[in-house]
Amino acid sequence: MSKKSDKPVEPDQTEATQDDAAVAEAIAMAVSVGKDLIAGGATKAFTAWSMFESINHLPREIVVKAFIDGAGLTEKGAMTYWYNCRRKAGRVKLLGDPNGVTD
Repeated sequence: MSKKSDKPVEPDQTEATQDDAAVAEAIAMAVSVGKDLIAGGATKAFTAWSMFESINHLPREIVVKAFIDGAGLTEKGAMTYWYNCRRKAGRVKLLGDPNGVTD
């Protein structure tokens, strides 16, 4: 019979740090893209969709915060854009042709 250890199993800190760094980099990149698009005269809808494509795997709260910082949206507006982008992403996935999907 084997004896169970009382020591808690600790996750590998290196992996967690790399994941956090990758997430932070993805957010920074999306915010940067958003600011550039807005400065170039792009619509907020196009900007939000462009940002969403790169950070859609992240939790809602993080994506909404990125929309606020990158696209200049209000909190309520960012939530609406997140919801619309999520719906559009579902249609794109279902239809498989992003060019055939209208807003």
